[in-house]
Amino acid sequence: MNARSRIAALADSDSFREIGTLAGFAAYAEDGGMTSFQPANFLFGRATIDGRPVVLTADDFTVRGGAADASLHRKLTDAEKLAQEYRMPLIRMIEGTGGGGSVRTLETMGYTYIPEIPGWETMVENLSLVPVVALGLGPVAGLGAGRQVMAHYSLLVEGLSQMFVAGPPVVAAAGEIRTKEELGGAHIHARNGAVDDRVATEEDAFIRLRKFLSYLPSSVDELPARGPVKDRRRKGEDWLASAVPNDGRRLYPVRPIIEAVVDKESWFEIGCEWGLGVVTGFARLDGWPVAVIASNPEALGGLWTAATARKVERMVDLADTFHLPLVQLVDNPGFLIGRRAEDEGTIRWGSRALAAIYQSSVPWCSVILRKAYGMAGSGHAPADRFRWRLAWPSGDWGSLPISGGLQAAYRAELEASDDPMARLAEIKARLDRVRSPFRTAEHYGVEAIIDPRETRAELCEFANAAQRKLQPGRKGRGLRP
Repeated sequence: MNARSRIAALADSDSFREIGTLAGFAAYAEDGGMTSFQPANFLFGRATIDGRPVVLTADDFTVRGGAADASLHRKLTDAEKLAQEYRMPLIRMIEGTGGGGSVRTLETMGYTYIPEIPGWETMVENLSLVPVVALGLGPVAGLGAGRQVMAHYSLLVEGLSQMFVAGPPVVAAAGEIRTKEELGGAHIHARNGAVDDRVATEEDAFIRLRKFLSYLPSSVDELPARGPVKDRRRKGEDWLASAVPNDGRRLYPVRPIIEAVVDKESWFEIGCEWGLGVVTGFARLDGWPVAVIASNPEALGGLWTAATARKVERMVDLADTFHLPLVQLVDNPGFLIGRRAEDEGTIRWGSRALAAIYQSSVPWCSVILRKAYGMAGSGHAPADRFRWRLAWPSGDWGSLPISGGLQAAYRAELEASDDPMARLAEIKARLDRVRSPFRTAEHYGVEAIIDPRETRAELCEFANAAQRKLQPGRKGRGLRP
């Protein structure tokens, strides 16, 4: 699609009101008559999507490939200001350099300049005020790539969209020969977390955008709206009672558990191809929008890698900014250990994720499905607030797994034994009794142990109670981009 057909496809029928329709570059004869006209290649205006007012923008790649010498930067900055001042979600449909430069720009201007980005401060500010969605609908480079990632939700279209700091011709000058797909295809950035998702078609991108917005308020000055209560179930399905295997080493899928406890057909996963140790997204509980973070045992047993921690941080900040209660399904054996973990700086990214969790102000409900170990396990909820915390009977937690520290802790006793292996088995059996989650509950170390089939009913109660705590308004800190 071209820019105008995309606007027509996304906006409600006849709702788009363009701003700056006549803006462009004209040439005039001596008598004042116009001899030529090149329109600006950035379109924006007001529209509605599913009845909600939004600011809708589109780069017009047909005019100078979206380069700066065919753009008027005031249009781009005004679009950002309109969203900011009138508290409307901002939709960017990006193609080309998105207002960035071109070598031909220098000849057109007749001089060069020290780089600056007009309106960047407003773009940063908008991340703390209104939902920002960026759809990459073609090759996206330079400033276009910057605008693409400066969003709460971003996606690329497989085969149609690529994203790079600089495209193949510029990279080739540095000695690296790549096609657009090899350099910055959608599959690359959906897996490294630079964008949240990739889709098959532009139509799919518009569907995902509408769904994403449906969970969020129009700005931080409002609260998320309750949707129609279509799912009045409270009793969970029987298979949940055995969803977590008795053998702690066995893996299991967490997505079916999510879908079983949230409202039917409400689960909207975000970022399914990166940070695989957790599954994140939006859902509804008794009609109320919530954010969900769930450990994924099928990826390294649910260990937090550096990417996993970044994904947790991003979802917590998004939920906290827009007043979404957080539900976390926990099976976290801790941080990844070993050389890979050290090379990736896991402890720094993990600490940032914990900072986001402990700084958050929205209500939390944690459901501990199985493991919660060590420093990463402490990220199941902010410790200094009231914890709406539930555990399944399969709960298994501590500062470190018993099996990992057993021989070191009891070395002297084992070395003094005539039968070290028998003594080790005896010690392990003794400690296995201590690790029962019910003993933790006796000491009020966990507030409730529930039948897994009761989880949906408990979560619906939480979602309704959470509305009493939610307050509209901007947070004291800005969103971490």
